[in-house]
Amino acid sequence: MAKITFMGAGSTVFVKNILGDAMLKPSLHGAHIALYDIDKKRLEESRKMLEVLNKNINKGRAKVTAHLGIQNRKRALAGANYVVNAIQVGGYKPSTVIDFDIPKAYGLRQTLADTLGIGGIFRALRTIPLMLDFAKDMEAVCPNALLMNYTNPMCMLTGAMLRMSSVKTVGLCHSVQVCADALLTNLGLDKKVKNLQWKIAGINHMGWLLEITDGGKDLYPEIKKIAEKKLKQWRKGKEKNHDMIRLEMMLKFGYYITESSEHNAEYTPYWIKTNYPELISEYNIPLDEYPRRCVNQIAAWEKRSKDIVENPNLTHEPSHEYGSLIMEAMESDNPARIGGNVLNNGIITNLPHNCVVEVPCMVDRNGIQPCHIGDLPEQCAALNRTNINPQLLTIQAAMTQKKEDIYRAAMLDPHTAAELSIDKIIAMCDDLIKAHGNMLPKFK
Repeated sequence: MAKITFMGAGSTVFVKNILGDAMLKPSLHGAHIALYDIDKKRLEESRKMLEVLNKNINKGRAKVTAHLGIQNRKRALAGANYVVNAIQVGGYKPSTVIDFDIPKAYGLRQTLADTLGIGGIFRALRTIPLMLDFAKDMEAVCPNALLMNYTNPMCMLTGAMLRMSSVKTVGLCHSVQVCADALLTNLGLDKKVKNLQWKIAGINHMGWLLEITDGGKDLYPEIKKIAEKKLKQWRKGKEKNHDMIRLEMMLKFGYYITESSEHNAEYTPYWIKTNYPELISEYNIPLDEYPRRCVNQIAAWEKRSKDIVENPNLTHEPSHEYGSLIMEAMESDNPARIGGNVLNNGIITNLPHNCVVEVPCMVDRNGIQPCHIGDLPEQCAALNRTNINPQLLTIQAAMTQKKEDIYRAAMLDPHTAAELSIDKIIAMCDDLIKAHGNMLPKFK
């Protein structure tokens, strides 16, 4: 039977989603599930939760083992068919605090800072070395395994694995599969659509809803008409909506974007601007959102953990995540369609060949098979390229371990470059490198 290894298993709720889904798949009922983490308490919580879930929804057919610490990492990975990566290096404190506080001292504000921007760059730089350590272990003890990466920054980490190791890797997010439905619901069109079809391609968190139809009828004209009317009301009035930036981007660039407005606020230079502070309230932009979420999630887990970990009647409903669909398709040879992050290599012809793109993929026993897209609409490809540039330079910095490549990645970031001078960007990077200390390699 298949072996599934979960790296970062202290993420108990996410473990429940991915591995609970897997337990519901017939071909995975008897899987060996190996949990790995460096936090003893959180690892034990996930193990207890999963044992209960295994009993309640899977008749106890899965084998669950827990592996603590670096010394047991190879044992967790040995013989694995599938490896799920959900680690966070440095946690909320100190890493997330560093990512926000130092840029803020330079006048650079962020919302989530986990995908792009200066926060995303440094999150990648401290995470890539550990993922490459995982890769070395996988090459030694499970060389044919598929790594499913859920950790952000998705394009940088997935790209580093694909370019710096031999590990078969696909990056997985959950913004693709909910994009079209969320757009229709927000605009009050969800009840009217009976036969929804959509197509998405681009890069992670900036994928483009290229098509959205109802039984062959193009829904974009009606969507844009309603969005334009509602945006005028929301921008001028006290009532605000959570998704105003994405709707404005759709009206200006022609297509809706996969990830949330709070994410996209910092992927382009138009929204968080020192000279136009009114945009923050006008477009409902939540500055410092990620630290706020971290604090709330930590507090919520202290209250919620007993309901999940200590609940003898715990059950599971299928999630939106792609992980179990991939494993089921590869085990059973029954094809599935996903949105996967893969190395471009000509899939999207007007984006760089060595970047990571998020495209429709077919999955069966042959593994992940990306679908050819061709050219994106030029304005969409152009915006993607502005995000791809710092991604590629960050990967290059991880390869060369040169500070100048970190500086260049930051100087090419759209939001950072729009707000700070070159000298300030370099000084900010130096401060971030110093604050990270041993969490980063020694950059030359």
